[in-house]
Amino acid sequence: MTQPTPGTPLRLVTRLLRSEVRPHARRLAAAALCMMIGAAATAGYAWLTEPVLNRVFLDHDHTSLIVLPFLVMTLFIAKGVADYAEATLLGHVGQRIVADLQARVFSHLVRQDLTFFHGTPSGELVARLTSDANHLRAAVSTALTGLAKSVLTCVFLVAVMFYQDWALAAVSFFAFPLAVVPMAWIGRRVRRAARRTQESVGRFAAYLSEAIRGVRLIQAYVMEAHESARARALADDLFRRLTRSQRARALAGPIMEVLAGAAISVVIVYGGNQVIGGRTTPGAFFSFITALLLAYQPVKNLAGLNASLQEGLAAAERLYALLDRASLVRDPPGARALDITTGAVRFADVHFSYGPRSALAGIDLDLPAGRTTALVGPSGAGKSTIMNLIPRFYDVDQGRVTIDGQDVREVSLATLRGAIALVSQDVALFDDTVCANIAYGRPDAPMDTVRRAAESAAAHDFIMALPSGYDTVIGEGGVTLSGGQRQRLAIARAMLRDAPILLLDEATSSLDAESERLVQAALARLCRGRTVLVIAHRLSTVRAADTTVVIEGGRIIERGGHAELLARGGTYARLYARQLDDDSAPLAVATG
Repeated sequence: MTQPTPGTPLRLVTRLLRSEVRPHARRLAAAALCMMIGAAATAGYAWLTEPVLNRVFLDHDHTSLIVLPFLVMTLFIAKGVADYAEATLLGHVGQRIVADLQARVFSHLVRQDLTFFHGTPSGELVARLTSDANHLRAAVSTALTGLAKSVLTCVFLVAVMFYQDWALAAVSFFAFPLAVVPMAWIGRRVRRAARRTQESVGRFAAYLSEAIRGVRLIQAYVMEAHESARARALADDLFRRLTRSQRARALAGPIMEVLAGAAISVVIVYGGNQVIGGRTTPGAFFSFITALLLAYQPVKNLAGLNASLQEGLAAAERLYALLDRASLVRDPPGARALDITTGAVRFADVHFSYGPRSALAGIDLDLPAGRTTALVGPSGAGKSTIMNLIPRFYDVDQGRVTIDGQDVREVSLATLRGAIALVSQDVALFDDTVCANIAYGRPDAPMDTVRRAAESAAAHDFIMALPSGYDTVIGEGGVTLSGGQRQRLAIARAMLRDAPILLLDEATSSLDAESERLVQAALARLCRGRTVLVIAHRLSTVRAADTTVVIEGGRIIERGGHAELLARGGTYARLYARQLDDDSAPLAVATG
């Protein structure tokens, strides 16, 4: 699992501003202008308090009674328009920033090596792209922008306060520096709590994803109560972390209330004495008090926005941790396009390990162009690893894998994988139409070509029996189809790709006898003139292979044709005989 690299808040904010915010500078400049108009209008309310009180109520000036309401209405209209424009501009920018970042993170994720995905639960990744992104959205559209608005409003109101009475303004600010230390402490605590909360969200999402995928097994083994208890424990852990985070956030309000109360009390005592002593007018004093009270809300907002900002920074850490992880498998500098001449594949002294566990030890293997090579052996022998090294799902630890003499690590991944078609026993289908799933990788393929591929894979008949034929949406993972139907769609997809190198990982394992016969005939046509590597657990499916290679313990122990290997009486012959015995064994019939 990728852990976020701790960064200082300043460094994270700088990166957010440089990478995410700067491209939207023009909209943000317009929003800043609207903020300034809104802040000036707010300060104008406080400033107009003096003439309203002095000229209208004390001096009974009828002209002011006409002019001042017009000015007040003008300020309210200006502030309303400015606030609306600012909200729409900043809302657009905030949503756009997060959407772009989500798309960038996903684009980066799908280019990661398989080692990364094996070590990171899918639910954790989903949580980062959704929950973390939402926290970052709040930080960008609310915290960072709200910070600017609150600061601007405070600046204009403080200007009014100093204009009315600079000494009283200086006295009123004695309490606010006291808030710096507790606000910084609260910010650190909120950020730490937010990071742990998002980790808990990731664990909960990963568990839910796993449990939903395995719901049939849960019900079959009557484990509903057990899994419900696990879900409850994870939900309670998330609840506790959210509660701690909320308590930390809630501390900001009471602290600001106490400090604001102290400041206003001091101002009333000091300012009241100034008015009683005739050193200032009631209008100037109430204008000052109005500015101070109006400034209270943005100052209080600053404390709350700091908490939101810290939550957003914790989310940014986790998202940037994904973006900063370089894939172990990537294009080398100056990667050239793969030049396919014949499609011959060669393994030369290949070694590979999954961490401390060795999977392949000195594999030397030729896959001749236009020929079919089959890999057989017990589970865990290294067959799938050999296949995965050809399209560079992993990189070798030692040795070379070449195609037509070109090391696969020296050519671009796009051209390498574009020359390969893969059909796996673990069929990957998407919640889309049948047509879209067959044409995956060639979305512009004509419908006639898609139909021919389906016919060759013995899939056309069952597709036409579906409610909408080729336009039928098959559900997540093809859940509405049988195992054999899903497998035939995968085979049709490989046929449509028409690649010079074909990798088949037990491609007919889920087919009934009649469908297998049809697909085997189609595969025979497809394999003609192509370099084919087949992994087969049922040895009857590899009789027609040009060469069969027996793998055991990450090493090649036998190779040859089907008849030749049987005649040797070695491992292949024993495996074959064992499967014949298993296939001919009578079924046990339960009686009672």
